[in-house]
Amino acid sequence: MVEIEEKYKNLSLKEKVGQMYFIGLPGDSYDDGARRLIEEIAPGGVCLFARNIKKADRTRELLDTLRSEIPFEPFLSLDQEGGLVDRLRRIVTPMPSVQEISADGNVENAKMLAEITAHVVRILGFNMNFAPVIDVTDEARQNFVMNTQCRTFGCTLEDVVEFTTAYLDTLQNAGCLGCLKHFPGIGAVEFDPHNELPTVNLDRDQLFSFDLKPYVEHFARGNVHAIMTGHTTFPPFDLQERDSSGKLLPSSLSKNIVTGLLRDELHFRGLALTDDLEMGAVVENYGIGEASKMAVDAGNDFVLVCNDPEAIIESFNAVYKAVVNGEISEERIDHSLERIFKVRDLLSPPPEFEEQKISSLSDQIDDLKRSL
Repeated sequence: MVEIEEKYKNLSLKEKVGQMYFIGLPGDSYDDGARRLIEEIAPGGVCLFARNIKKADRTRELLDTLRSEIPFEPFLSLDQEGGLVDRLRRIVTPMPSVQEISADGNVENAKMLAEITAHVVRILGFNMNFAPVIDVTDEARQNFVMNTQCRTFGCTLEDVVEFTTAYLDTLQNAGCLGCLKHFPGIGAVEFDPHNELPTVNLDRDQLFSFDLKPYVEHFARGNVHAIMTGHTTFPPFDLQERDSSGKLLPSSLSKNIVTGLLRDELHFRGLALTDDLEMGAVVENYGIGEASKMAVDAGNDFVLVCNDPEAIIESFNAVYKAVVNGEISEERIDHSLERIFKVRDLLSPPPEFEEQKISSLSDQIDDLKRSL
């Protein structure tokens, strides 16, 4: 612990806050917009999207530049699930959804998808993937959010645990850090949190026996280093909070959920990352600055703001000012930096860039899709 503390104890307050930011960039190169964000924030992580990933060599060049410009080894991630959420479709053959992967019950398919994904993203320069989704859907939830269903493995709790365990182990054994999402479970949401704040009508017993079960089982194995908190409310749950105006507080901004449930009750010691705070479920209710302060106060280690550069700057300034004026304590920031630097030690430099290898991985995706 002393060695970890040595890495961040002499950082300025501004530098410490920057380490808690996972941001997006405007384009596919290290242009003036990207440079401004990196120089202003010096973030701990960067997430790329389809808008940033157009050509393999340009993506690798961008990520190599980020690694050279950011003071500490950055977390470099993307959402590469397959199916609807496929940021690499311009680079390799589009990947099948995890619903297709698990349809015939063959867990080897999940291992193959994870292995291909890890090799592609590592060649491009990434060291992390915001996957797998471990939300649980079943036949009783078929009328719920359809894009969530095709993003989940199988139609039973047992399938989700088995397939996501195989996926996560394979992904991480190949050198790419995974991230379970969306805590504490959004399989029963009835509308999309990108647009408005969804509700899950499950009580404590129901959550622990179903939606939280994959987290409990994954945590017990000790192989989870990061989870993503979702923007969802749980009215029947005893830990559900309300904000100062009486509105239900989304789990990503709730100290009861992030600190009380995740840390104190489930004893998770890895990283907690918010889902993107620019989603309508959050920003329309609180504004990006206030939401970001609430996310840090709740106990999240990384604040994700990934689309609008001005929103990224506004968010960062709000949290930084809150630390300067004592609204958020430096001790609270240090707790997150302890976890961030500990997990950062698991990151490794990317392999040599081989465009021909990427082409062969596309062939492997084709083979996988034909086998389903």
